[in-house]
Amino acid sequence: MAGELTLSPFLSDALVILGSAGIVIPVFARFRITPIIGFILIGVLVGPYGLGSLVERIPWLYHFTISNPESLTPFADFGIVLLLFAIGLELSFNRLWQMRKLVFGLGALELLIIGTSLAGFLALALGMTVTAALALGFALAFSSTAIVLPISGTRTPVGRAALSMLLFEDIMIVPIIFILGALAPNAQGEGWEGLIETLWQGALVITVLLVVGRLALPRLFAQAARTKSPELFLSASLLVVIGASLATALVGLSPIVGALIAGLLIAETEYHTEVELIMEPFKGLALGVFLITVGMSINLAEISAQIGLITFAVVGVLAFKALVTGVLLRLMGARRGTAAETGVLMSSPSETTLIVLAAATSALVVDAETARFWQTVTAIGLTITPLLARLGAMLGRQVDGAPQLPAADDTDTARTIIVGGGRVGRLVADMMHTHGKPYVMIDTNPDLVTAAKRDGYRATFGDAARGDALTRLGVESAPAVVLTMDEPVLAQRLVSKLREAYSDLLIVARARDPDHAAALYRAGASHAVPETLEASLQLSEAVLVDIGVAMGPVIASIHAKRDEFREQLERDGGLSEKPKLRTSRGTAG
Repeated sequence: MAGELTLSPFLSDALVILGSAGIVIPVFARFRITPIIGFILIGVLVGPYGLGSLVERIPWLYHFTISNPESLTPFADFGIVLLLFAIGLELSFNRLWQMRKLVFGLGALELLIIGTSLAGFLALALGMTVTAALALGFALAFSSTAIVLPISGTRTPVGRAALSMLLFEDIMIVPIIFILGALAPNAQGEGWEGLIETLWQGALVITVLLVVGRLALPRLFAQAARTKSPELFLSASLLVVIGASLATALVGLSPIVGALIAGLLIAETEYHTEVELIMEPFKGLALGVFLITVGMSINLAEISAQIGLITFAVVGVLAFKALVTGVLLRLMGARRGTAAETGVLMSSPSETTLIVLAAATSALVVDAETARFWQTVTAIGLTITPLLARLGAMLGRQVDGAPQLPAADDTDTARTIIVGGGRVGRLVADMMHTHGKPYVMIDTNPDLVTAAKRDGYRATFGDAARGDALTRLGVESAPAVVLTMDEPVLAQRLVSKLREAYSDLLIVARARDPDHAAALYRAGASHAVPETLEASLQLSEAVLVDIGVAMGPVIASIHAKRDEFREQLERDGGLSEKPKLRTSRGTAG
């Protein structure tokens, strides 16, 4: 029949995923529980070992289960790519360079010590071959970038320590998989030759990405910003991340390497805040798909049959990784609380563990039954990672601290946020600079932002009224937010939104006239400065003095007139006291 809609397996799976997201995110947010656990539990429920196993007996369950778990793999991989892209956006080449000792020092030591130690234990205790033990040991040494970083962030001491180790692990994925191929029983040296070829081709592609990206990306996003079209901005963002990922994948590197480089390049432009905001929903949904695939790999029947052995393996891996990571952090100067919390958070295996196990199995290094057992251990570890994060936070609060890891850069310091990069915003920024106070300007006009950056101002592109742009700039720790744009309705709406979210935040707003100032005070502004009022009073002062009126009476009359306006603002703005209105020559009240 024409126009009849057939519910294909793909559409059915998509409905299950979207429906799961619609249930999991609000329900778990209501109880302040990370949705990570919810997505994994949904995967267990709708997967082949849950309700999916009953489809043959109860056909209607087909519409509430995932019919082909393998079909979700590309979407899950895309979620990891977007996550690494988002990590790159939060970094910069300068910040990454400052972290080089942590990445190649702490990260390398953590992976090497845990991997070789676990390999030695597996070889001695379980009688595995050296090759199999090394493959399994390094597979279990990886920690989950996809789950750990959304929990820890990248700005806190714990987040920076975790990020440094995870970045090194992500770099080492490709060499480890190639080495497994070279160590395979039937390998004839192709693995080593392939590794060398991939490394030189990868270095060439990365160089091209860096050069072309620095030249092309600012122009690309400037054009997208001028159109004022969110759709075009989104298209440009997806083009960059997918293009960079494909470029590195084509030469044998992991796509996440390209995604990370794309994020780092955009982080160097003034458009990174807007790109973060526009990509956030896609990253969250794709990550949810990945977590559902993790849940679908958990076989509850198999776990119950080997509950003792699996529990021992999970606890053993978690405890050993937490101990090694914590001790390394303490030796590198982290305070005890940071070391303890990071060690526990980083203790579970990773989604990369599953990739390395699959490569080891296909290379005949690890047998299928052993791989299945450790895949179950990994899935359980991923599932309980949010619980480990809470345990680590509690443990960290219980121990005393020594000096923290050094701050990565000045974005970790509290800074005043100036909304608007025009003449008024620049004047405020000049005064902040004069008195040594850190600030950042944000504006939706790409030309204003480019000109401000060229003139030495700290400016970034973004829409302060949309999404969590100000949150990304650290509004929760900002000493003040200054609204300088000449858009009365937008200013009033933004003041109301900020006051609702941050009751103690200092909000200073530019007002068009006394009526607008009163509206801003009603919305929650700390100070509203009517530009027409102050300009009129200063004009009056200048002309009266120059035509012969004595300075004393002029200043007294100016104060009297300003006091009238203060009383009007107190009345119209619903204030408990008169607001402060200042000029360069004196202060009212």
